[in-house]
Amino acid sequence: MRSLYDVPAPAKLNLFLHITGRRADGYHLLQSAFMLIDWCDTLHFERRAGGAITRQDLGLPLPPEDLVLRAARALQQATGCAEGAHIGILKRVPSQAGMGGGSSDAASTLLALNRLWGLQLTRAQLAQIGLSLGADVPFFIHGGHGWVEGIGEQIRPLALPPARFLVAKPPQGLETGAIFGAPDLKRDSEPAIISGFAADPYGFGRNDLQPVAQRLCPQVSEGIEWLSRLGLQGRMTGSGSAVFARCRRRRRLIWPPRPRPRQTGKCVCAAIWRFIRSAAGPQATVEGGWPAVGAGNRCRGVAKLVKAPDFDSGMRGFESFLPCQTLTPCATRPA
Repeated sequence: MRSLYDVPAPAKLNLFLHITGRRADGYHLLQSAFMLIDWCDTLHFERRAGGAITRQDLGLPLPPEDLVLRAARALQQATGCAEGAHIGILKRVPSQAGMGGGSSDAASTLLALNRLWGLQLTRAQLAQIGLSLGADVPFFIHGGHGWVEGIGEQIRPLALPPARFLVAKPPQGLETGAIFGAPDLKRDSEPAIISGFAADPYGFGRNDLQPVAQRLCPQVSEGIEWLSRLGLQGRMTGSGSAVFARCRRRRRLIWPPRPRPRQTGKCVCAAIWRFIRSAAGPQATVEGGWPAVGAGNRCRGVAKLVKAPDFDSGMRGFESFLPCQTLTPCATRPA
């Protein structure tokens, strides 16, 4: 095998996130329900001789040493593999959003190169390599929704009912380290049980990181307030700054107004995302011509795997057969 193209790297939402303690080495212990959504980056891999790892940014430029390159080199070091690769990446998931974009890219890189280089490592072995790159990487290697505990390495498969969500990403991002290092972060939540979560999976618990994030980034509060004005119950995902809410029925959504000079910017990325493998659900129409990043006449969804049919759900554990969804702003009308 010489190449793998159109490899998806899906984003996630944290339906709840509780911090239950802190280890002596400084790592935080958490409980969370991680849900994959069909908002994805797309990666392409070509095998190269000589051991060199190169990357081509097909969209916005990435940092010189991002998690994709680090994951590829970590796999080389762990296995002694002398093969190289050229990796193309089209970023769609925003950074510093709490949606796991970089971790998902790293997981897809480990899975793809394990196949491309013929290493035959198990998912458990890949997860161990991934944990050294970031606490969320093992979840994405697992490939399905999960009940996550420990520092992110304890993962149990989780079944979730179909749903749709509105996800909004403010212009300002948040550094994960600043959130977890805050002295006022709640670190003593009582452990939850899955049966309690299962009774109300989309309303259970809270995000213990959210109060700190709202203090550090007022735009998180603005996003939640906007969702509230739409009649939705919003919360932050991960360490932010993206917020989300479940959409239960057909509704019209009005984009936040364009920020005025010297004012705090409003959320600039908002779209309806269908829960993976969901049945046909309520539709949503966006009102207003606000030029939101990632909104407008752009097609959303998982890349079709037409160029890499062998990169299947048995390997990735994630695949959406739902069509991409286009949100087209229409003429502005009163709320």
